[in-house]
Amino acid sequence: MSAPSEGEKAGPVSRTKGPVIHRQSVWTRLTHWAWVVCLFFLLLSGLQIFNAHPRLYIGQESGFEYDNSVFSIHAERTPDGGVAGITTVWGQRLDTTGVLGFSGGEDEPLQSRVRAFPSSVTIPSYQDLATGRVVHFFFGWALVGTMLVWFLASFINGHLRRDIVPRGADIRALPGEIADHARLKFGHGRSYAPLQKLSYGFVLLILFPLIVLTGLAMSPGINSAWPWIVDIFGGRQTARTIHFTVMVLLVGFFVVHVIMVLLAGPINSMRSMITGKYRIDAGEEGK
Repeated sequence: MSAPSEGEKAGPVSRTKGPVIHRQSVWTRLTHWAWVVCLFFLLLSGLQIFNAHPRLYIGQESGFEYDNSVFSIHAERTPDGGVAGITTVWGQRLDTTGVLGFSGGEDEPLQSRVRAFPSSVTIPSYQDLATGRVVHFFFGWALVGTMLVWFLASFINGHLRRDIVPRGADIRALPGEIADHARLKFGHGRSYAPLQKLSYGFVLLILFPLIVLTGLAMSPGINSAWPWIVDIFGGRQTARTIHFTVMVLLVGFFVVHVIMVLLAGPINSMRSMITGKYRIDAGEEGK
C-alpha cells in the first residue's frame, strides 16, 4: 500500500486538501467569542445562584404542605456520624459525596463544604448570592445584545438562511452524515454539514431564546409588566426548572462541540473562527 500523497492526511480521514476560502464573516466570529465569554460567566454565576436554593420544582409555586420538587442537591448526616452529598432526581436518590452536596478538602470548615455545587465552579467561589446575581444579570443582557447583533447580521449576509436553517436536502443527507461521524470521517466543505446545521440551529434558534425567556420569567419586574411570559411556561418554578435544564443542554453541546473540533482538525477550525479562513477538501469549491 502506498503512503499518502502530498496534500492528504493520514488518520481517520484521508482527503485531498483543497483551497483556503473565507468561510466566517467578522460578525459570526465576534459573536461566537462573545458567546463563549458570556456563557462562561453565566454558567458559573448561575450555579452560585442555584446554590442559594438547590431545588427545582414544577408548577407556579413550592410549599411545605406538598412536594412538587423534581431535582435537589443537599447534604445529610449518615448513620456513622459523617456527612453525605445527596442528589435526588424525580425521587431517585444518588450519593454524590465529593462532587455535589458535600465536597472540598477535609481541612476546610464544614459549613463551606456543604454546598450543592462546589466552590471551584461558582462565581464568586464563596457563597454570595448578591454578587452572583449582579454577574449573572450583566452577562445575561450582554448575551441578549449579542444575539440581536448576530441575528440581524446573519439575516442580512445570508448566514442564517445558508448555514443555520436546514433544508430538505440536509434532512435527507442526515443518515449518511451520522454514519460518517460514527466512522470518524469528517469532511471540510464550503458550507456547514447537515449535523452542524441541525445542532447550531437548535442552539441558536431554540435553546438561546428559551434560556432568555425563562430567565425573564423569573424576574418579578417582568412578572408584573408581562405576566403572560410566566403563564406560557406554567409558572415561575417551572420556568426555573426549564432554565436549569437548558443550561445542562448547552453544557452538553459545548462538550460535544469541542470534541468535534478536535477530531475534525483543531487548527483549521480555530483559524476559521479567528481569521475567517478555512481549508476545504478538494472538489468542494463549487458546493
